[in-house]
Amino acid sequence: MEEKNINTVLFDEEEIIASERLADLLSQKKYQEVKQHVEDLPAPDLAELFYELDEKYHSLLFRLLSKELAAETFVEMDSDLQENLIIKFTDRELSEILDELYIDDTVDIIEEMPANVVKRILKNSASDDRAVINKILRYPKDSAGTVMTTEYVRFTGDMTVADALLHIRRVAIDKETIYTCYVTGKDKRLLGIVTAKDLLISDPETALSDIMDDNVIAVHTHDDKEEVAMKLDKYGFLAIPVVDSESRLVGIVTVDDALGVIIEESEEDFAKMAAITSASDTPYLKTNVFDIWKSRIPWLLILMLSSTLSSAILGSFEAALPAVLVLFIPMIMGTGGNSGGQSSVTVTRSISLAELEFSDLFRVIWKELRVGVLCALTVGVATFAKVMLIDGLLLGNAAVTLPVALTVALSLTLTIILAKVIGASLPLLAKKVGLDPAVMASPLITTLVDAISLIVYLLVAQNVLNL
Repeated sequence: MEEKNINTVLFDEEEIIASERLADLLSQKKYQEVKQHVEDLPAPDLAELFYELDEKYHSLLFRLLSKELAAETFVEMDSDLQENLIIKFTDRELSEILDELYIDDTVDIIEEMPANVVKRILKNSASDDRAVINKILRYPKDSAGTVMTTEYVRFTGDMTVADALLHIRRVAIDKETIYTCYVTGKDKRLLGIVTAKDLLISDPETALSDIMDDNVIAVHTHDDKEEVAMKLDKYGFLAIPVVDSESRLVGIVTVDDALGVIIEESEEDFAKMAAITSASDTPYLKTNVFDIWKSRIPWLLILMLSSTLSSAILGSFEAALPAVLVLFIPMIMGTGGNSGGQSSVTVTRSISLAELEFSDLFRVIWKELRVGVLCALTVGVATFAKVMLIDGLLLGNAAVTLPVALTVALSLTLTIILAKVIGASLPLLAKKVGLDPAVMASPLITTLVDAISLIVYLLVAQNVLNL
């Protein structure tokens, strides 16, 4: 297989054969024409073509592909299509596909498969690969060890540049990347890094120890995979070495794997912010209704029960609350929730990018307090004008008086300030106690701010209107 980060050909959508035409060729057994049409398609486009075809053609088309293209296309498919094909493969066909896959891709596939399919995959993997796969699967979930590949180029420190280039020629076909290579001692302890550029511009008789960069940035097998992805982004690496507790090189994490981690974590955070228990890798239209219900109902029940607090607060003031003030409760609660949500999402994003730590809490509060005051004054003045002009004059509501407008505007001003501070603080506090900051985003922030905004509104009304 070719290196994943190299695109050899660019294709326009118009150049991709329509699935209907391909189905016709397959049904007419014009296999040579099928091969001509698909052999130059990029694997991602070819995988999409499978989704458009009737399932009865899947195994037939797959068997017409070259081994290398078949393996690359297989990696791009979703787990359902992969499982269906594996079921139809003979042991020999499955073994051939697995031989073409990189170890990390095989591990990714295994993690999505049911136990019976996993057993068959392991049975048909080469014995050396099977040992490595089992080792990777034993690493903690979400650790660097679970996303690394063991297929990298390694040199020993006593090699020369000529030795290294010869070694690359011998092993490159089985390695995920050959641009960044690693120099180790005989005990596999990581000593340094050399790039293909270093090798090409150096004298063949130069010792690797003379040209390698020994200031190596590495990660450990148990490091969080999201932090590893952030390091790759921070330093602009194509790959980063992974070492064990004794500083022995055991694998590398490549930039494409890091991108997958970032996308996965972003989807999980988005799901939590939308009050969904977990993100799904399955496309929406293919997701079972029952699975969607299971992911949404826990938060809906929690948020429904938490609204009891707002009801209790409102109920305690109900008798003394003028009817006109009830009209503005949705506006105050909604604006407060939106204000808190803005701060929460901003801080949560900064935490995920490793820009903020708990030690920054007071600096964050001070910044959000100033932002809150500016936002609150702006919205407060606009609210006062809106209540007086629109609700009072334009809509002709005689109950809307100057004190009522002042009560609403002042309440909204205080609510925005408090919401900004709360929304910025809770994600950092959650991170400190080991919770996911995304959990503290919109759903919980909104619920908490709703209760606080009611208390502020009712207390301001008591003092301004002498209730």
